[in-house]
Amino acid sequence: MIHSKGNAEYYIWGNQCESWILKDSENLSVKQEKMPSGTSEKLHFHEYAEQFFYILKGEAVFYLNDEKIFVKTGESISILPGAKHYISNEASGDLEFLVISSPSTNNDRIELIK
Repeated sequence: MIHSKGNAEYYIWGNQCESWILKDSENLSVKQEKMPSGTSEKLHFHEYAEQFFYILKGEAVFYLNDEKIFVKTGESISILPGAKHYISNEASGDLEFLVISSPSTNNDRIELIK
């Protein structure tokens, strides 16, 4: 089956952030996400999943352990299991990206207090 934003399962998270689930199995999750300016997710980590973020549009700011990392359009970053992290859109425009997780992050997200 061909997958796209047009036929994918869709949900809203956080403050009007959008997610399209392009693939979701026990071993692999692929999502396309969109974050409006000024939004961010909560600090968390995954016990098992490694994540790969590829920026389609805009500039993401990743807070990874004690580092602040800027990732621009056409760039990517990998987040290893156990790494405390969150993504933020501190730019003036929308941020769009792919997030690929192996295995899936279903039931593998531990939120932390910032």
